[in-house]
Amino acid sequence: MGCTPPRELLQQAAEWFALLRSNDATQQDYNNWRLWMGQSPSHQAAWRRVEEISQRFAPLQPTPYGGPALSALQTVRHQRRSRRQVLGDMAMLAGGALLGWTAWRHPPATMLAWMADYRSGTGEIRPIELTDGTQLWLGTNSAINVDYSVGQRLITVVTGELLIETAPDSGSPGSAGRPFMVQTPHGTMRALGTRFNVRLADTATELAVFEGAVEIRQAHGVEGGIVQAGQQTRFDGHHLLAPPSTANPARQAWARGILLAEDMPLSELVHELSRYYRGYIDLAPEVADLRVLGGYPLRDVDQTLKMLQAMLPIQVRQTLPWWISIREK
Repeated sequence: MGCTPPRELLQQAAEWFALLRSNDATQQDYNNWRLWMGQSPSHQAAWRRVEEISQRFAPLQPTPYGGPALSALQTVRHQRRSRRQVLGDMAMLAGGALLGWTAWRHPPATMLAWMADYRSGTGEIRPIELTDGTQLWLGTNSAINVDYSVGQRLITVVTGELLIETAPDSGSPGSAGRPFMVQTPHGTMRALGTRFNVRLADTATELAVFEGAVEIRQAHGVEGGIVQAGQQTRFDGHHLLAPPSTANPARQAWARGILLAEDMPLSELVHELSRYYRGYIDLAPEVADLRVLGGYPLRDVDQTLKMLQAMLPIQVRQTLPWWISIREK
């Protein structure tokens, strides 16, 4: 439940989707698709996942056969729902008010991102200048809140990644200026005259410092410490998860639209590229460990994949406008 279907099934589902959306599908193709759908619930899960991805771009279009793929899928869904609808409807009646209250008290990350002061879309790199002259760059699918008060300058990271170049504070004449703080669920970072990158992951915050220094104060821990220019680390709410190491220049190159790879596994590069792509990139395991060097355009996925295909023993195939497969050549 909630697990991603195996990549082999996702690829099969994408190929069925491409065929049924084309003008070449026959009635026999639809019959074969129904048989494939009926073979396993995992086939149905893979189809639903492909549909979800497709709907980021366009709703399912009518087919030459009056929508047999859509109507057949709806039949499958209706049958699955009918076995649970009585209990499900009762649960909705009993829990609807509680769920509404819970969502209001603890809004999901997507809702918080939409409500944020600044946000960026998929594939967008958004430069921002704050009132004190501080420069920010929001990475793809990122959101922050800004709170400049009498006592501090506070950035709260809701989701994603940002590069920060702080400016001296001119908001407090006659004083040393308000501290510049960046907060995530895992703790607070205080800038000490710096250029640094913050990336919020599921279970940790990643910090890379390129100028000056940054002081870390964890939400529930006492380790803390200062990360100097040229260093990076990761921390959760209790501990530093890694001792400071050499800062990865890729953690600031992205703000210039460059995906920088220094002996990077292809799987890692594709994962990073996928964050800037609204569709799905399927990478075959046999090429996942190929090593990659160079700089690639983050905001031009097609060009990046052409460059990779020219340098590596891989074949890039676009099954659908939003579904890309990378295989061994």
